[in-house]
Amino acid sequence: MSLVMPEPYAGVLARRSEIVRALRAIVPGEGVIDDPDALRAYESDGLTAYRQPPMVAVLPETTDQVAAILRWCHAQGVRVVPRGAGTSLSGGALPLVDAVLVGMARFNRMLDIDYADRLAVVQPGVTNLAVTRAVEDRGFYYAPDPSSQIACTIGGNVAENSGGVHCLKYGLTTNNVLGVEIVLMDGEIIRLGGRQLDSAGLDLLGVVVGSEGLLGIVTEVTVRILPKPEGARALLIGFPSVESGGQCVADVIAAGIIPAGMEMMDRLAIHAAEAFVEVGYPLDVEALLIVELDGVTAECDHLTGEVAAIARANGATTLRLSADEAERVAFWAGRKAAFPAVGRVSPDYYCMDGTIPRRRLPEVLERMRELSEQYGLGLANVFHAGDGNLHPLILYDANVPGELDRAEAFGADILRLCVAVGGVLTGEHGVGVEKRDLMPEMFSETDLRQQQGLKCAFDPKSLLNPGKVFPMLHRCAELGRMHVHRGATPFPDLPRF
Repeated sequence: MSLVMPEPYAGVLARRSEIVRALRAIVPGEGVIDDPDALRAYESDGLTAYRQPPMVAVLPETTDQVAAILRWCHAQGVRVVPRGAGTSLSGGALPLVDAVLVGMARFNRMLDIDYADRLAVVQPGVTNLAVTRAVEDRGFYYAPDPSSQIACTIGGNVAENSGGVHCLKYGLTTNNVLGVEIVLMDGEIIRLGGRQLDSAGLDLLGVVVGSEGLLGIVTEVTVRILPKPEGARALLIGFPSVESGGQCVADVIAAGIIPAGMEMMDRLAIHAAEAFVEVGYPLDVEALLIVELDGVTAECDHLTGEVAAIARANGATTLRLSADEAERVAFWAGRKAAFPAVGRVSPDYYCMDGTIPRRRLPEVLERMRELSEQYGLGLANVFHAGDGNLHPLILYDANVPGELDRAEAFGADILRLCVAVGGVLTGEHGVGVEKRDLMPEMFSETDLRQQQGLKCAFDPKSLLNPGKVFPMLHRCAELGRMHVHRGATPFPDLPRF
């Protein structure tokens, strides 16, 4: 399937040498990369089906350097694509042939940790897991924990509003970010939010988190840190069918129980994960549910009993309760390694991301199984069951002509199904280029124009990460054009200003 991206500016490409010189004046030393072979490292993010080396990559170290880069590019009409660790699975960091790629890997310092106010100030290149590592000796942690947390960075988490296995109880990135410093496309540096719980005025912080690099480049993030709960117990529950496991999920939530995490894997994912990490997953079940309860010890003991009773009522065939912290961590090790584990059983896989109402889980899983047979491609299901965030892994071989096209068509049908049952196109991976052309499935033309109007308020020249999120590749100047029909404007009696 061909991906249509904005046409490159011929005038910009002709000035490549001038652009490289200007960037080297801003970021001296080895901070500017223009060698074609070296640029291959930046040609894609985690969605490797699409590749395009950037015109040039620049690795700033300070906020002032980021501001100077954007200010110069804005004045010269040069496009910019921000990049964190490159773990995005939606193509959000896919370069453009005529764009400057701004890599934020050198912004990797912890700036402040305030245990009294329960917050940490970090640069965007700090990895997700590093935040927890920095505060765990004092009994704190950072709650959002994507499966890629060892590699993904806080800046990328902010861009995609990442979640993780504990997002059901503790929220996504947006619920755990208190403030950001962000550089706009014209080089202006602004701060949104801060150390306080809530800021006055418009919720621009809420707009920036999840904006996928379309509004500015984040250079500092203030995150919430939480004290570790007194105790945590995990249940490993096997079911004879994916549908019975899905019904158990719905019944747990309906009972008013909010686990710290509730994840499910189907048979293919279970076998792949067990072969990869060998943590003792049962191999004679069709679905495996991991449910973690945390809080005071008495609460954990009570709730694990409640969940176990609900699981048995739904036909659970195996049920194990973690005996200690090491076993609880082992239960999660397989789930966290599920994506790379599936990579061992298929030459390629296409990782999807969509969210549905929990009560529709059994029927959606059944329909996905039918689509798997229809397209003739394998499917492994790994998902955040508690909040209905599905991560189907479509198995294919890129060396077989037409299989990638079938995988993309299969994935598009899964996302259409999510919307049709009352869900949304993404839960945490973002829209990027992967879901861009499916946005009309969920939003009307009016909705999309309003969203792009917000983008244009921040970036009137559409220079920042163009070609992402919005399916209509037109510029901001075209967005507000008035429709004239047979020489007449709408409502001609109204004064025009």
